Amino acid sequence: LFGSQFVCVGGSPKRMRAFAQFMRRELGLAGAGEEDVADICAGSDRYAMYRAGPVLSISHGMGIPSISIMLHELIKLLHHAKCRDVTIIRIGTSGGLGIEAGSVVITDTAVDSSFQPRFEQVVLDDVVVRSTELDKALAEELLACSRDIADFPTLIGHTMCTYDFYEGQGRLDGALCSFSSEKKLEYLRRAYDAGVRNIEMESTAFAALCGLCGLKGESCHFHLL
Repeated sequence: LFGSQFVCVGGSPKRMRAFAQFMRRELGLAGAGEEDVADICAGSDRYAMYRAGPVLSISHGMGIPSISIMLHELIKLLHHAKCRDVTIIRIGTSGGLGIEAGSVVITDTAVDSSFQPRFEQVVLDDVVVRSTELDKALAEELLACSRDIADFPTLIGHTMCTYDFYEGQGRLDGALCSFSSEKKLEYLRRAYDAGVRNIEMESTAFAALCGLCGLKGESCHFHLL
């Protein structure tokens, strides 16, 4: 059942169900009225999982803690299922930085809020720092594929991962805000100069776990506004 070669993960269960249905159509697995897919993890509230031929489509919720739980359990599942040469791609939305609305950013390196390529995690009482480099060859392969799709401008760039949606990403419209609009813009300019082209909340943990476990991983984000 889990002999899948490709795993695609994203935040929303509904979105990943729709993606699985799309893959069934693209792979010729769905006949007339046969597009529906079953949630393999229907008995759990942790995440949803769907299969379309060689592709697993899995939701991971929002933020580093949620994607970390899912990835640990997914990687154990792939190991016990004896899956080999697995490619895992995170597909999601993000806030773009200095790019056209509707663009897709393919991540070459995930960086933290200080623009550093690292994922810091407290393990027991030690601060462990892990690399967040993603598969460069896979990024170039995805960029090459994008040239066949005229509707979505696509680029490779750094993705900044934050622990918060509001103040952590420089938003001024949360329940509180401890900085000025001028300070926000100065910070975002520094991020752009450091190579950051989009901001989201999962990429450093995703990149670190893929790298540590020997998975070929990449992250692609659609910039909505």
